Amino acid sequence: MTDYIDEIEEQDDDTGQLYEHLRIVVDKGQVPVRIDRFMTERLQHSSRNRIQKAADAGFVHVNDSAVKSNYKVRPGDVITLMLDRPHHDTTIEAENLPLDVVYEDEALMVINKPAGMVVHPGAGNFHGTLINAVAWHLRNMPSFDANDPEVGLVHRIDKDTSGLLVVAKTPEAKRHLGLQFFNKTTHRSYNALVWANFTEDEGRIEGNIGRDPRDRLRMAVFAPDSEIGKSAVTHYRVLERFGYVTFVECILETGRTHQIRAHMKHIGHPMFGDERYGGTEILRGERSSTYKAFIQNCLKICPRQALHARTLGFVHPTTGKQMDFTSPMPQDMELLLEKWRNYIKGLAN
Repeated sequence: MTDYIDEIEEQDDDTGQLYEHLRIVVDKGQVPVRIDRFMTERLQHSSRNRIQKAADAGFVHVNDSAVKSNYKVRPGDVITLMLDRPHHDTTIEAENLPLDVVYEDEALMVINKPAGMVVHPGAGNFHGTLINAVAWHLRNMPSFDANDPEVGLVHRIDKDTSGLLVVAKTPEAKRHLGLQFFNKTTHRSYNALVWANFTEDEGRIEGNIGRDPRDRLRMAVFAPDSEIGKSAVTHYRVLERFGYVTFVECILETGRTHQIRAHMKHIGHPMFGDERYGGTEILRGERSSTYKAFIQNCLKICPRQALHARTLGFVHPTTGKQMDFTSPMPQDMELLLEKWRNYIKGLAN
């Protein structure tokens, strides 16, 4: 069981297919014992916590069915570890790909990621990722190894989300930045277009985020006291109203997988264009063929969730100075907003 089990909830898996990575047939004389303990004793490089995470994500199977970490193994059980990627050489190769570097020094890089680019190899995307591009960009830096987990990406954003990311060049920088993200002292804001006509100017969404038990490609929101998933808080502020959709700023207290997308879906306002969370359906507005054609044109202009990681702020791990960055709105979202502005003007005339 390799280290990428730690990244299960950070992947944006587009296939849903599972691949067998490990098979254990339980001995006839085995006494009943929890499966997380059983697997920990037999796998050298895996902690009990990592095995529990794999089970919670539906990746530990017994006799072809997913089980939880408290399942008691029995003689003759066939245990399989099913992961969301096939066996593959996971060595990260340097690839000469375009990279929009906003800032760089000896300790770190801040990168503006385009929509459509996966940040890290995995789940069927083993090439063409942001970290492949980073490996090429830093190919002449002997101390940087893209395959060393002590350097590299400090946080992630989804494939079809655009915007700012920070990459650590040294282990010290990654530890320092990682602590800031863990302690929630970084500053991050996103811009999003959501299906909503908010009457309020701002709001707060709180709810644990975990894998959706009905659809493992999505995350779901659970009650804060449910002990399911991880705690998550999103603040939003209205920037511009278009009647049927609203342009908002979202500020994260936490950084869970699909957090803004899942939280907005939870309160009935999916991200515009977010197919996975229902945002490509016409959720508000008219029934006319003209309006339907307008929405389809909008989805062609911005064929992804309308979500952009606009600002990023942190304390520099070496100098101790506050660093703040802002990414301009990507062209597809700018065109989408302008199309909605023109539509609303047309209704008013």
